[in-house]
Amino acid sequence: MTTRKIEVFSAGCPLCQETVEQVRKLACASCEVEVVDLHEVKGFARAQEVGVRSVPAVAVNGKLADCCAGRGPDLQTLQAAGLGRPIA
Repeated sequence: MTTRKIEVFSAGCPLCQETVEQVRKLACASCEVEVVDLHEVKGFARAQEVGVRSVPAVAVNGKLADCCAGRGPDLQTLQAAGLGRPIA
């Protein structure tokens, strides 16, 4: 049987755990769900390979889901909000 590989990238926080539970609940017989632990070197390397910038994140067949792509801290946006500038 052909399967769909679902990777859930997790740092173990409550929000990540909630996503793991939701994905497992929604998974069907064609879905192979793997939780990728970002505390492990191998897990962190895998996250970098697929472009994870924030967690939780989900990849389907090696591609970040649209809802998880392009997210994460943006230094220019943070600086525009005042990061790095003393309060006068």
